[in-house]
Amino acid sequence: MKKTILIIEDNTDIRESTAEILEIAGYNTIMAENGKIGVELAQKHLPTLIICDIMMPELDGYGVLYMLNKQTETAVIPFIFLTAKTERIDMRKGMEMGADDYLTKPFDDIELLNAIESRLNKLQKNEEFYSKGLQKLEEFSGKIENFESLKTLLATKKVRNLKKGQLLYFDGDTSQGIYLVLNGKIKISKITEDGRELVTAINSTDTYFGIYDAMIAKSHTENAEAIEDSSVCLLYKEQLDELLAKNANLAMQFIHLLSENLHQKEEQLIQMAYHSVRKRLAETLLRIQEINANATFKISRNDLAAMAGMATETVSRTLSDFKEEKLLDKRGAEIYLLELEKLRKMKN
Repeated sequence: MKKTILIIEDNTDIRESTAEILEIAGYNTIMAENGKIGVELAQKHLPTLIICDIMMPELDGYGVLYMLNKQTETAVIPFIFLTAKTERIDMRKGMEMGADDYLTKPFDDIELLNAIESRLNKLQKNEEFYSKGLQKLEEFSGKIENFESLKTLLATKKVRNLKKGQLLYFDGDTSQGIYLVLNGKIKISKITEDGRELVTAINSTDTYFGIYDAMIAKSHTENAEAIEDSSVCLLYKEQLDELLAKNANLAMQFIHLLSENLHQKEEQLIQMAYHSVRKRLAETLLRIQEINANATFKISRNDLAAMAGMATETVSRTLSDFKEEKLLDKRGAEIYLLELEKLRKMKN
């Protein structure tokens, strides 16, 4: 069965040439000359994927994405912005709103098809990701009276696919809800007044994050960035509040998870305040080993320094000392922990 792609573009030549390329490649296409018509067609036909220009009459691309994200049926459709604007602020705004990718005009046929195929391939994997996330949340929530509502909520969520280095949100942005990592790793960090980065957490598969921001702070208090290609699912705050209000057991589990996260940050602050450089780095390496569930992992020295609250030069020097003591081995960004027990018992 052919997949249907909706093209929302006010430029007739670009709209028709894009449709021609896609039809030759075996896709069905629907075309809209402005954002208002695009929203109506998306709601009526529920296409497999949407390609949308930003600067348009009637309703711009941001407005289109906003309207589609408000409805369950259209919020899950992969959305690619088509734009001549390359400024960082515009790309950031689109990605924050939930766009899956960008194509910058002018683009060639291969670039267009690769972007579409990449999104559709990830869409096929989403069912598996949802299944894992649902199982994890079922274990997490325990027995609740209305689990079907939770299952429905998760089943209608849109997966955000992030490339390595892509920011999910910034410190100060309004919190939209709680995130679940479906695959990959998301780094949580703060920037100090003197411009240094402090990594407070690295979230891996089946990990929830943004809980404090969604339930208490209302705005994000940290930055979230993908440190490898990742997929995350968002439970919108309004839906989450309604769900937790009806399910005391689930609400208590989230409170426990929030308390655990705060406790881990307190421990991290204590380590930075009272532990020696060697002990601090040893504990940071062990924390990364637990996140990866493997004594071998890759991490940049900058990220390692940000997690340990140390200068990069100090990290490099201490890693060299640990290597000489045969506590670990390293090749570039890859680290092999050889003596876990000795690292745990590192003297302060």
